[in-house]
Amino acid sequence: MPRPEKVQAVVDIKQRLDGAQAVFVTEYAGLSVKEQQVLRRQLKASGAEMKVVKMTLARLAAAHMTDELSDLLFGPTALTFADGDPAAAAKALKAFAKEHDALIIKGGVLGEEFLSPERVSQLADLDPREVLLAKIAGAFAAPMAQMAGLLAALPRNAATVFQQLLEKKEEESPGSSVVIPQPEEESTESSVDSPQPEEESTESSVDSPRPEEESTESSVDSPRPEEETAAETEDAAAETEDAAAETEDAAAETEGAAAETEDAAADD
Repeated sequence: MPRPEKVQAVVDIKQRLDGAQAVFVTEYAGLSVKEQQVLRRQLKASGAEMKVVKMTLARLAAAHMTDELSDLLFGPTALTFADGDPAAAAKALKAFAKEHDALIIKGGVLGEEFLSPERVSQLADLDPREVLLAKIAGAFAAPMAQMAGLLAALPRNAATVFQQLLEKKEEESPGSSVVIPQPEEESTESSVDSPQPEEESTESSVDSPRPEEESTESSVDSPRPEEETAAETEDAAAETEDAAAETEDAAAETEGAAAETEDAAADD
């Protein structure tokens, strides 16, 4: 029958495995006590904790997880629990292993996905969570409510987010980084959607009459000075004719009156 302290140790390890955003398995044989202390401090600064436990108990605690993880739990092995940013913890392990050949990264799990040593290295190459948040905030003009929900969900679902980033990184060519829409593309789209100044000026020039056309219309509508003078001359001539006609009528009336006078004298 298992001893109570071992049962409790398995329960504790299982809780750490389930509660961490990511777990990394490393072989530390050959590291001095001082080097291990330095590594622990660096991991703690990255929001992670390195624990050395009995591998028999660790295999029991990880029985419900992937078989690949259980296959790594042998020999002088330490477990690194990333409770914060998985990429930051992977970056700390990768940097320390680069300077100390005795530290070997055997693999790990991110959420429910098994990570090979190559995948851990790719995770370490990702930007930290704060930088990713800044890029997301700058690339997407989402409403404040949606952005607040995204920022609140990232700490809870960090493992899922980094899994998607790793899948994106695998689809791209080696050495490429996460693709974020560039401002040039946005400016290109806006230039395509919005009408060009030349088109606007062309439309305005078509709609608005030209100064020459306006002057032509005004010259057609308004009479010229010479035509006005001719019309006035014709009117004066007509008035003269009317005056002459009135003079002739007056003379005729005078002659009629004289004739009437002569007739009256003859009668007398």
